[in-house]
Formats: sequence, structure tokens, C-alpha cells
Amino acid sequence: METVIAIQGEVIARPVSMINHDLNTGEIEIMVQDLQVLNESRPVPLTVKDTCDAMDETRLKYRYLDLRRPSMQKNMLLRHRTAQCVRQFFTDQQFVEIETPFLMKSTPEGARDYLVPSRIHKGKFYALPQSPQLYKQILMVAGYDRYFQIVKCFRDEDLRADRQPEFTQIDVEMSFVEEDEVIHIMEQLMAYIFKEIRDISLETPFPRFTYSEIMTKYGSDRPDLRFDLQITDITDSAGKTDFRVFKETAADGGKIRGICLKGQGRLSRKQVDTLTDQVKDFGARGLVVIQVTEEGICSPIAKFLSESDIQDITQAFNAGIHDNIFIVADQENVCCDALSFLRHYLAKHYQLYDADRFVPFWVTDFPLLEWDPDEDRYVAMHHPFTSPKPEDVPLMDTHPDKIRARSYDLVVNGSEIAGGSIRIHQSGLQSRVLELLGIDADKAKRKFGFLIEALDYGAPPHGGIAFGFDRLVMMLANEESIREVIAFPKTTSAISLMDGCPSEVSSHQLKELGIKLNDNNQ
Repeated sequence: METVIAIQGEVIARPVSMINHDLNTGEIEIMVQDLQVLNESRPVPLTVKDTCDAMDETRLKYRYLDLRRPSMQKNMLLRHRTAQCVRQFFTDQQFVEIETPFLMKSTPEGARDYLVPSRIHKGKFYALPQSPQLYKQILMVAGYDRYFQIVKCFRDEDLRADRQPEFTQIDVEMSFVEEDEVIHIMEQLMAYIFKEIRDISLETPFPRFTYSEIMTKYGSDRPDLRFDLQITDITDSAGKTDFRVFKETAADGGKIRGICLKGQGRLSRKQVDTLTDQVKDFGARGLVVIQVTEEGICSPIAKFLSESDIQDITQAFNAGIHDNIFIVADQENVCCDALSFLRHYLAKHYQLYDADRFVPFWVTDFPLLEWDPDEDRYVAMHHPFTSPKPEDVPLMDTHPDKIRARSYDLVVNGSEIAGGSIRIHQSGLQSRVLELLGIDADKAKRKFGFLIEALDYGAPPHGGIAFGFDRLVMMLANEESIREVIAFPKTTSAISLMDGCPSEVSSHQLKELGIKLNDNNQ
């Protein structure tokens, strides 16, 4: 198997009984007259066909064999076609593709940088770009009004199924635009890609939700909207019942929220216990389950509820016979996290959505800042160069936490596909935002001085967006991990099993770079 051969012979028609209609060449065969073995293969460690049961470690170690499998080749070709669609679309829209550097200044304000030591300037380091953000803004200052790039980015962060240390973005920036113009063109891009690659017609314009609205309804800023299961807030009414947990939660300023699962009938005690344990992983103290049956409600808290209480709760959730209500009483962030998980878990478990359906929508009006208790300061919800809404600028001196950003995220089927914003184009406002982030003038000059200075040379208003290209291709391919659409991915511990990187380097190389390892790294 997998030995490379060369054959010569006569192409003949197959007998009718031997025609294979599943192959393009299924009606012919070759009567071999000469055969040469060009390269004999060793026994293969994995089967080179679609149904491969090899472990992920084996697939990654022998990636050159894994990539021979028809399903992987199909994914790589789909990725190629998607990239061609992106380039064709933006070229037609008068965008210019410009490459930005891979060796840049380290400006850590988010994930950790990958650092590259300089041999010529010992003790100094380049950083691999987490994003071309600063450079594409500089290109707007330079007068290139419509820029795009399909570009590699690098972030030294904890990994998961849809995250890699090196990943690919569709990077876009435009001058003299408002939010609506950016959103409109990106909807056209998405519609073009889905039609060309999957022959799926996406209806435009996509729905839009504010951050506050989406969090209240679904508990997440990237929910899956292929199914309903909206969150209902019953704090006002449930807080007045005799159930102590509800009463104390409402009195402490918490929230009482839940979702209603329609028409699935009674759950077993084991099912309820499993769901309760899972929401506790998100910080919830417990899960209240109310099952509506023909005899009435079935719930451990039924004895604490009056007939009026029961009626108020079932009406709030529009619950009928054979429905199940799941309620979490806790602080707002815990309710959001627990119920967001629960609605996705139930939808998958009960198959409440069509896997081949795509529901894109926009989330807007994010908070500009969020408080980081570990660092004891505000951090940027998106990045430090996102513009606040003009009407919220006065809040910078009084209520920074209430400032809304001119940002927008594109979400499809529970995955954030793209995120962008209108940028700050005035140096004074940029400096004020950096101050709110705890970055004083000296630090700002060291980290971002070249951008702040550039904004003083006639910088136009501008905005843009970045798509996660790997995630987009993963979705188009109906895969659950971006490793299935990347030719040479890393493991979840950022290791390449095929070539063994990262690896040690020689003492001579370290000496050239002026680097000495401490005892713990020997």
C-alpha cells in the first residue's frame, strides 16, 4: 500500500458488470503491459482513506500520509478555493493587497507575543504579529483607502479545538467609512463565498443585535441562533416567592433566569443531576428544574411555590405540558455563562437544529472597556485602538465602564467569524483611551509612539475588520476543529509532532544571539 508505481498499457472499456459509477474513471481500466516500482513504501501507520481510525497524535506525526486522505485533500482544495474567492471579491471591490511585516515591535496588550531575538542588536527582540492592526492603520494614514491581506498571525496563548499558535486572518481596512459601510461590504463577501463554495444563498442584510440585547437573550455574545431557547428573566416575580434561594438572590442584586425546553417530556433523575453538575462548572450554585406534566408541575421546589407563583413562572416561559424549565439563580455573569452552556448542550443533545443551516448575525455596541480584577485596571474589550461612540466620550471622565465602542462582531452558528471596529484617528483621543487602560504617556510613546505620531499627519477616519480564515473554512467544510483545514497544525500544547518543533538549538546559535539559558532550561 502507498508504493509509487509507473505503468504503461492500453486503456480499455470495463465490462458492463464491472463499471463503478462512483468513480470518474469507473467506465475504463488499463490493460497493463509494463510496470515499474518507483518507490516502495514501508508499512503505513495509518490507513490512507476517508474512514481513518488513527489517533490524532498518529495523524499529526505522519501528516504527509494523513494529507493524502481524500477528505483532507478535499478540505485543502476548499481552503484554496475560499482564498481565491476572497482575493477575487476584494479585487473587484477596488481593494489593494499589501503585505505587512512579520518582524515587528513588541506591543503586548492582549495575548503574549512570540519573540524573536536579534543577532545584530543583542538584547533586543522582534515580535511576531498578533495582528497587522497597527500597520493597516498606518496604511490608511498613507492614503491606501482600501486594503486587504490574507495573513499569518501569531499568539502565544492556551489552545483549543478552534485555536492555533499560528493562524490566518482575512485582514481588511477602509478609510472614510462608518460602521454600516464596513458591515455592508462584509455581508457581500460572506454571501459571495457561501454561494461560490457551498452553493448556499445567505439572505442579506444580516440581523443585528446590540451587545446588551444578545447577552440578555442568550447569555453569550456569540450564541448559535439556529435554534431558539431564549433566556427569560423572572427576577422580579420569582424573588417574591417563599423559595429562599430565589428570595436571597434577588435581595443581593442577583438574577433569576432560565430557559424552557419544549416538548421533550419528563427527564430522569440522572439527567437532572448531570445537568446540575455541569452548570456548577460555570460557578452556579445549582440548577432548578421544573417539569410540566399533565398532573401539574414536578420539581423539588414545588412545595415552596403557591398556585399563583407556579402560574407566573409557567406563563413567563410560555410553558405547557411536556415542557421543562431550567432556572439558575445567581450573579448576572454566572447566569449568562451557565445558561449559555445549557442552551447549546440541550440543542445538541436533542438535535434542535439543522447542521447544514447557517445563521449569520452582527453584534454591535460592545462596551469599550472591561474591568480586569487580576490586573486591577480596565482592559480593552476589543483592542486599544477602537473608537468610542462620540456621544459617550464625555463618560470617559465619569463612567468609563458605560462607554460603548464603535465595534461589530460577525457570528455564525455559535462561532465568532469576524470582529472589527471604527478606529480612533485623532492622537488626542487615542492618548485618552490609553490612559484609561493604565498606559501613561511615556509607556504609550514606547509601545505605540509611531502610530500616535502618524495620527497627527492628516489621518483620515477609518475602520476595518478581521476574519478568522481558518474558522471560516472549518465551517464551510463542516468540520469541528481548525486542525482539519490547516495543512500542518500544532497540538494543543503547541508542538509539531511531524518535525519535532519547538526544539533545542546549539550553544553556538545561542552565543551568536547573546542568550544564555538559566539552570532550569539546561
